[in-house]
Amino acid sequence: MSTTRKAELSANLERVRARITRAAAGRPEPELIVVTKFFPASDVALLHDLGVTDVGENRDQEAAAKAEALAGRGLRWHFIGQLQTNKAKSVVQYADLLHSVDRPQLIQALGKAMAAEQERRHAAGLEPRAALGCLIQVDLDESDQPKAAGTAARGGAQPGEIRALADALQAAEGLTPAGLMAVAPLGADPARAFGRLAELSHQLVEMHPGAGMVSAGMSQDLEAAVAAGATHLRVGSDVLGPRPAVR
Repeated sequence: MSTTRKAELSANLERVRARITRAAAGRPEPELIVVTKFFPASDVALLHDLGVTDVGENRDQEAAAKAEALAGRGLRWHFIGQLQTNKAKSVVQYADLLHSVDRPQLIQALGKAMAAEQERRHAAGLEPRAALGCLIQVDLDESDQPKAAGTAARGGAQPGEIRALADALQAAEGLTPAGLMAVAPLGADPARAFGRLAELSHQLVEMHPGAGMVSAGMSQDLEAAVAAGATHLRVGSDVLGPRPAVR
């Protein structure tokens, strides 16, 4: 079964990487983050055997279990889902990059969690962990429809909030602003949305030169993201297949 599954994943990876190469058209190709939510740790192990180094997860409980099961493989774990402040203490134990910073309260919780994690490691005689790279999730919805309470938090920060969030990340101990992340709004032209994200990225890098990551594009719109200059793509179903039913 694992041999068959490995062959399937290999073929899917080859197709996705070919799409990325065609879209890049000779320009530097963005890094591929394979989103493995709802798929077992055994699939992540097979992907690593096939050369995948970056994996993305949306749910803390699932991500923490996989990271523990696959410790020692040298994988880079990207947490890309909306994060509740009470999960910060868990996420900082395994995540290398967090793609969904969208509010000051989360930055405060992450800063406290990082301090506690460094103390835990020191007490256990472990090496301190590296700073947590944080991407600011941006809401690219340009519609004139008023947003219901809480909608902005789910969809990301407003463009006008980027600078304050980046400054707060820079000031927080153990955190660093790494760039921007966005999802193309439903029904919107992804090329236009990702072009706007690229503009915002240029503005951010002027203020924080180390924050040049642009996390954009998924299975259905990766070509538009590559054309707009994305540095990282988040692809799940086109590599792993349809998601298994959630039980």
